[in-house]
Amino acid sequence: MMFEQFLSEKRLPVPTPESVVDASGKVAFGTFDKEFKNMNFLDVNKPSILPNSLNKYRLTLWEAVEVNFEDVTLLTAVCDMGIFGTALTILYDKASGKVTSWAPILKSGQFAISENLLDGAKTWCKNPVSTVKFINNFQDGKAEVCGQAASKDGSLSYNVKLTRVSDPSVVVIPFGDNRPLYTQKDLFKVEGYLEINGKRYMANENTAAVIDDHRGYYPYRAHYDWVSTMGTAVIDGKKQYFGFNLTRNQSINQDDYNENLIWFEGSSTRLTPVKFEHINGDPFKWYIYDEYGMVKVFFDITDEHLMRVPAGLIDINYHVDFGTLRGYLCKPDGTKIVLDGMTGIGEDKSLRF
Repeated sequence: MMFEQFLSEKRLPVPTPESVVDASGKVAFGTFDKEFKNMNFLDVNKPSILPNSLNKYRLTLWEAVEVNFEDVTLLTAVCDMGIFGTALTILYDKASGKVTSWAPILKSGQFAISENLLDGAKTWCKNPVSTVKFINNFQDGKAEVCGQAASKDGSLSYNVKLTRVSDPSVVVIPFGDNRPLYTQKDLFKVEGYLEINGKRYMANENTAAVIDDHRGYYPYRAHYDWVSTMGTAVIDGKKQYFGFNLTRNQSINQDDYNENLIWFEGSSTRLTPVKFEHINGDPFKWYIYDEYGMVKVFFDITDEHLMRVPAGLIDINYHVDFGTLRGYLCKPDGTKIVLDGMTGIGEDKSLRF
């Protein structure tokens, strides 16, 4: 089956303006071909019912990386939620199917999110539990990430150098008339290492990573689901770097504004809007699909990191899940890409914030 007819042309990248927000406070929504230089999200006019002077308390910022080694998978992130910050460092051991995590709450002065992804801009955190540093040089398709974490559960350190191997995914999605959710995700090959409790894992020709830079104004009640993988696969008779991204969030127009795509080595292609279901209500068994047959993915979860923050008006219910994928994705010409046995990473996140 040919799927091109179901893919919105608004999902084709257009030239990126210099600023996300123009002089009148209006957001540039769409799919773009490269990084924004001026990430001026605080200049958005009326992203919520609150006065513009309170924008900084409603804006969520984060930078995260997922690195898929042959034996382990690492997720590390620094997040600024306006009134506090968090740092996530999560290690998934594929053989045992178990997750080890370090997730301190950060105070002011312990972290910062980079102004953009260009010219060495840094995201960092430093606290007694963990340190993280991103050095972003996306103008050259490069980034570096290093960090360490330690607690009674063990000690972890890592240092990786990343080189982009596919097209960037840069989208600004409307959650309302002028309420943006921006994300840039890129697929990278990896050099470097990860060490857990004295055991070192070296990156090789199959190791791949995705950086997710994410900024926006979530509604007071928000929910999203996400699943991804990154690595290598034989596609069209060629072993190449490969990854995909599937998300369902509160976009007001899922066809025109979503971030669903497949990365190939040197190119990428759009995917249709998707839905997420828990099979028979089981939170550890997901089914991700679209209405045309382009996406049919099963995610069998073996372990997760769970963050719960119930605090009156604030409630965060955040699952970071790891496991194994089954099923397939289709290229626009109908060619199936089988995912059976690949490592999956997902999030199931509900917010009242």
